[in-house]
Amino acid sequence: MPAAQTDARLVEIRTYRLKPGHGDRFEAAMTLALPMVRASGMDVVAFVRSDHEHESYCLIRAYADRAQLNAQQDAFYSSDAWRQGPRQALVDCLEDYLNTLLWLAPDSIEDLRARNGQ
Repeated sequence: MPAAQTDARLVEIRTYRLKPGHGDRFEAAMTLALPMVRASGMDVVAFVRSDHEHESYCLIRAYADRAQLNAQQDAFYSSDAWRQGPRQALVDCLEDYLNTLLWLAPDSIEDLRARNGQ
């Protein structure tokens, strides 16, 4: 990351493509999962359904850096609460997913949050 962007945060955009007809089940499982994600310390910037692809959703989270992303996600996704909680219900809905990482200024992250209901 360039020195001029030292206040930037690492943003993960996770796009989920669902199996046809699984939208309601996915949303129900995410209703359980998102409070757990937040309680684990991850900064959920937005969770939205795609405006143009009915069976696609996007989860956006922000981190200080790659080390924080790895530490928080490793701890969360290996926890009993996740593994014995909504994990399987979510996985059963997925066709696939894609993670994209990029650096954004804090103001840009707050704009994403404000415009997407988080």
